[in-house]
Amino acid sequence: MAACDVCGNDYAMAFEVHVAGGAYTFDSLECAAHKLAPLCDHCGCRILGHGHQADGKFYCCAHCARAKGHTALTDHA
Repeated sequence: MAACDVCGNDYAMAFEVHVAGGAYTFDSLECAAHKLAPLCDHCGCRILGHGHQADGKFYCCAHCARAKGHTALTDHA
């Protein structure tokens, strides 16, 4: 069994995710998202979908990007 790098749970069905710079062990997708998903620069939520990016910052939606002054981003065309 392997211990989750986020919660420490020792789980028989743990899995590894390999990223640039190393590998992590997780017991659930929730723990993987908690460790790997970027945070919205405005509201702080985890970005699990495509999100938006402007000037090197990540946003969960165009609303949050606009709140930080990035008016060109939209959620729908």
